[in-house]
This record gives sequence, C-alpha cells and structure tokens, in this order.
Amino acid sequence: METPATAYEVYQVIDPEQSKLWTAVRRYLKSWPWFVLSVACALGLAYVYLLYQAPIYRAKASLLVKDEQKGAANDEMLKGLDIFGQQKLVDNEIEILKSYTLMDEVVDKLDLDVRYFVESNFGKREIYDLIPVHVVVERLNESIYANPLLVTFPGNNRVAIDGVEYPLNKSVQTPYGKLRLIPAWTPLKAMPELQVQVLSRDEVVEGYLSQLTADTKSKQSTVIELSITDPVPAKAKAILNGLIEAYNAAAISDKNKTALNTLSFLDERLGLVSGELETVEKDVESYKSTHGITDLSVQAEKFLHGVQENDSRLNEINIQLGTLGDIERYLDSRGKDRSGAPSTLGLNDQVLLGLIGQVSELELKREQLLRTSNEMNPLLQIMESQIRNVKANIRDNVQTMRTMLVTSKAQTLATNSKMERVLRGIPRKERLLLDISRQQAIKNDLYTFLLKKREETAVTHAATIADSRTVDAARSGKLPIQPVKRNVYLAFALLGFLLPIGFIYGRDSVNNRVMQRNDVEGVTQIPILGEVVKSKGGGGLVIADRSVLSEQIRSLRTNLQFLKAATDSQVLLFTSSISGEGKSFVSLNLGASLALVNYPTVILEMDLRRPQLQKSLDLNHTVGISNYLIEEATLDEILYEIPGYTNYYIIPSGPIPPNPSELLSSPRLKQLFEELRQRFTHILVDSPPIGLVTDAQLIAPYADSTMYLVRQDVTPKTYLKTLDTLYREQRFQKLNIILNGMGKNKRDSAYYQYAYSPKELQKLS
Repeated sequence: METPATAYEVYQVIDPEQSKLWTAVRRYLKSWPWFVLSVACALGLAYVYLLYQAPIYRAKASLLVKDEQKGAANDEMLKGLDIFGQQKLVDNEIEILKSYTLMDEVVDKLDLDVRYFVESNFGKREIYDLIPVHVVVERLNESIYANPLLVTFPGNNRVAIDGVEYPLNKSVQTPYGKLRLIPAWTPLKAMPELQVQVLSRDEVVEGYLSQLTADTKSKQSTVIELSITDPVPAKAKAILNGLIEAYNAAAISDKNKTALNTLSFLDERLGLVSGELETVEKDVESYKSTHGITDLSVQAEKFLHGVQENDSRLNEINIQLGTLGDIERYLDSRGKDRSGAPSTLGLNDQVLLGLIGQVSELELKREQLLRTSNEMNPLLQIMESQIRNVKANIRDNVQTMRTMLVTSKAQTLATNSKMERVLRGIPRKERLLLDISRQQAIKNDLYTFLLKKREETAVTHAATIADSRTVDAARSGKLPIQPVKRNVYLAFALLGFLLPIGFIYGRDSVNNRVMQRNDVEGVTQIPILGEVVKSKGGGGLVIADRSVLSEQIRSLRTNLQFLKAATDSQVLLFTSSISGEGKSFVSLNLGASLALVNYPTVILEMDLRRPQLQKSLDLNHTVGISNYLIEEATLDEILYEIPGYTNYYIIPSGPIPPNPSELLSSPRLKQLFEELRQRFTHILVDSPPIGLVTDAQLIAPYADSTMYLVRQDVTPKTYLKTLDTLYREQRFQKLNIILNGMGKNKRDSAYYQYAYSPKELQKLS
C-alpha cells in the first residue's frame, strides 16, 4: 500500500529551508573576499582619480537692492499686475545681473577669454594671479582657438611661442594673429612652460553665465546672493566684484540720463542768452556815451519798471511755451529717438511735473526690462499701455497750459502796447534808452535763472548713487566644492561593491544549470527526499566517515520509510538527467548505510553502457548482468559480496553489450528482480541517465520507487521540465528527487545545523 503524498510534506516541514532572499544573499556572502578586494581596488582608483581632478571652488557675494522708492513709484502698475511688486523688482535686478551685456563687460575688463595653465604632477592647473606674461590678442586668426599656445622662457628676458622667440611689449605677427606679450615683472625670470588657451568671447561669456547663480534668501528679502564656481578662487572673486561694479555703473548711467539731457539743454540756452546779454550791454554803453544820458525821470522809471515786469512775464511765457513744445516733441518721438526725459524748465504746474516724472520712471523701467526680455513680454506690454495713458494725460495738460499761456501772452502784449503808447510821450532819447535798458534787464534775469538751474542740476548729477549696496564683497571658501571626496569615495566603493554582484549575477544568468533548491521547487512539484553535500574525496564509500555527508546518507536511509513498498523487499531505481550527477555514488553509499543496520542489500550496476560502481570499489568482476540476461550465468555466479561489509552485495554489469536496450527488454530481467526480492530487503538499481537513453524507463516497471539525482552546477535546468512531465505522466513509481553536491561545508546543508559526537553517530548507525 502506497504512502499518501502528504507523507512527503513531513520532510518539508522538518527541513529548516531558508527563504529565497536569504539563499541569494548567502550565495553572495560566500564570495566575500572578492567583495573586499573589489572595494579596496575601487577606493585606490578613487584616490588616484581625486589626485588628477582639478578642484572647483565657489565664490560668493551679496548685494542689497534698495527698491523702496522704485516700488512706491510703481505701486499702481504692480497692483494692476496683481503680483508682489517688491519681489518682482528684485527679480528684474537678478535678470540684469545675469545678463549677457554685464558679463561681457567683465570678461573684457579682466581678459577672461585668455587662460593660462602650467603642468603639475597631476595634470594641467590654471593660474590667475602669478601670470608671468600676459598675451594680448590684437587681431586673431581662427586657428588660435584650435590648440593652446606653448609659451616658454629661454632666458635673457625673452619669450618664445611654440619655439619661436618674440620681443616683449610690441605688436608681433604670429601664425595665430597679431599678439602683444606684456611681462608681469621685469626682468622676466626663467619660468616653467606655460600653456595659453584663447577662447571665443561668446563661449567664455556663456560659460560663466551658466556657472553664475543669483537668488534671494526669501520672498520678502531684497538681498541678492551671487555665487560662481571656478578652478581658481581668485578669478571667481574677481568676476563677482567686477560684475557688481559693472551693475552699479550701469544703474548710475541710467539714472543720469535725465540730468545729462537737462544739463545739455541749459548749456545751450546759457550760450545763447550770454551772447544776447553781452550785445545788449554794449548797446546801452554805446547809447549812453553817444547821447550823454546819465539818468531817467521818475515817470520814466515807473513805466520802465512796469514794462520790465511785463517783458519778464512775456519772456517766461515764451520759455514755458518753448518747454511745452519740447515736451510735445518728446511725446511724439518713438523708439530709439527717445533720449531721456524732457526739460521742465520754467514749468510750475505740479500735476504736469508729476506726470513727466512718472513717465520718465516708466521709460527707465521699460529700458531695463528690454535688456532681459523681448517686446512680447506681458509686463512690457502693460508698461507700454501705462506709458501711453500717462502721455495722454500729459498732452491734455500741455494743451490746457498752452491755451492759458497764449491767453496770458496776448494780455501781456496788450499791456505792453498800452505802456508803449504812454512812453511815446517821453523824449525819444529816453525812450530808446529805456528800451535798451529793458532788454538788458531781461537778458540779465534770464541768464541768472538759467545759471541757477544748471548748478542745481549739476549738484543732482554729482550726487547720483546706485540703488544698491554691497553687503559682502566676493569671498571664497578654503575647501573646494568639487570633487567632494566623501561622495567620490562612496561612489567608487559602491561601484566596487556592485561589480562582484554584477559578475556573480551575470554568471548565474547565463548559467543554465541548477544552483540551489529554489531552482527545482520553482519548476516541479516532485517531492525532494533529501540533500547531499559535495564530496571532498573520490566517488567511493564514505558512509563510515564521521562527516556531514555520511550523516546526510543516513538521513536518506531514514526517509525511505515513507517510500515503503507493498512487499517486504524494496526496489529503488537511481537515475538522473545526464552522466556525472552522482547517482552511482549516492546509491552505493545508501546501500552501504542500509547494510550497516542489518538490511540485506544488493546494488545492481545496470548502466550497461558506462558502468562506474566496480571502478569506485576497485573491483574487477567480468561476469555480470549482461551474462545473466543472455542466460550465460546464474544469479549466484554474478552476485559478489562487497569487501568490508556484511549483507551488502553487488551485481556488476558484466561485458558491455552492443544492444543494451534490447537486452534490458528480455524476460530474464523480470526473473532477476523476482529472485532478488526473495533474498534481499533492498535492491538498489544504478541505471543510465534518462536524458540520454531509455534504459531507465525499461527498468522502471520493476522498481517500487525512483530516486532522481539532481546535482548542483551540473544538471541543466531544461531537464527539470522533462522530469516534471515524467512525474505528471507517472512514468516512474514514487518519483523523488535527491539534491546532490549542494555545498562545500556543513553551513550549506539545509537541514544539518549541528554536529554529532562519535558515540551519537554510532548510535544513529
């Protein structure tokens, strides 16, 4: 009666099988020396890598933008945009600081498109402060960008480029263009070889802009933090300081445009009025000396005073009308024709002055925004709309003021006409004198007025400062930011750790052989009767040893109780997929283990093609199974006792026949097993592999149980599917798997976790 299939589950529960994860980890842990060696080599490579990497430093500077007034002047505009006005202004300043124009000025001023390198023990290193000779490119040839210039110092205060000597402080023609060599000190000392690299201006500017960062600490802050990276800390600091200087100069230049336009207008007017005043004074002097006039009458003085006031008023009106005309021309100008805010000389209307100041500020903001964006920017379009609205208001105010001034002028002219009619009664000489004196007074008052305004404008221009303040000048850290040694070592160590993993994983991926128990359990449901570790010795009998292997053989013997046959004798068929999987070794030692507990056991060398049992036992019996099957020998003639064991016999294969399959199909095979069942309790059959020949399937009907050997790193995984098919089709009775060669020591055994003492092993035997 067969044992139910659940009987095999008892072994599965007893066996402390490791999880799949732990099995995989344990496989990698076996190769720990390779991991140590790989990580050590990787760290050594990291050290060498760091030696040859040029360090990168970061320089920082901070700038305070004073935009309270700018924010107040643009409240209406920013409210219309529904954004944070102050932060938006700071964002504009950040874009200006990161503009191509400012960086181009810095590169040009510091000659950053020419770089100097010297050779060190670990590659080229750039120098900046201690440059012996400055190479000035006056007219370049495109070939200068291809390769660095090799500058050497042959001595005697001379310099050579690519082996050709050139004079110092003179424009010289070279294959790379027209250059000038300027020594940093004299006399020029002998220096090591210098490599000079000339780069395109656009390339250098774009490169530094990509390395430049500008940002605020928070949305409410107006302090802009600038930072830039470079292999030379001194150069990085010089770039930031130069950038701040260029930014402040540009801001002051923008603010001075209005003052410069006003000064130009005043200088022009002062020149005209000065000439007119000089002419009038000469006329008075000439008239008085000619006509002998020394004083005027009281009546003439009264009328003269009135006429002077009217004339002064009329002159002011004319100035104001002229200023209004200048404003109208400014409003009609477009695009590049705009040259700054118009002059407001003589105007006292605070509303008009406020509108002109507002449009000037908007125009200034518009120019700043154009530097960092195009004309399609929504903010720019809104600003243009506001400029048009303010200009419309200015036009209305100008028209109203012009109407008032024209009316006032007409009234003043009428008053003058009335006074002139009165003056006609004054003697002609006095009237002419009064007329000349009146012109003198008018021109004198006008000249004084213009001179005063010019001085006020000059003071304003001289006091102009930028709307920013340097909080921290450029500074750089002592330690480089790149490469970060810790990160490099960690990266190389990780790489060194992953390389063995990748190698082992790749090797396992291309390996199509069974490597662990999970490979078998994942493909088939065939019960696993047990595991046998890899033997360190030969393929003979090892059951007498006090080792893990002998104990595992005994464990297999114990598990045979779950495979009890219906009769008193039990035929166990041993087979495998291919040769070399250890079926002969396992069957031979399992038989020896059975004999040690007084079970009459016989093992049949039924691999008639490549017999191995006699070779393992150092036997040389010539008569065997093949002789019995062709009726040339009896059972007693082919049955031999194995030396050193009681109740353990072997039937050798005999001479190798030419037709093993036909011979195994003989009726004599059945007779052989019937005779053996009468003499032995256990009959072990060492048969050929089923993956190569069909001999094992011919023997299978006479077996009570089948032991299928699967050996680690030998059995192909593809054969497991064939084995599962045989199990489902029930080609073999009670098919079980024995895992062979599953490790090198007792730690690899899945179910032997401690060692027995010799006495305990004897008891178990």
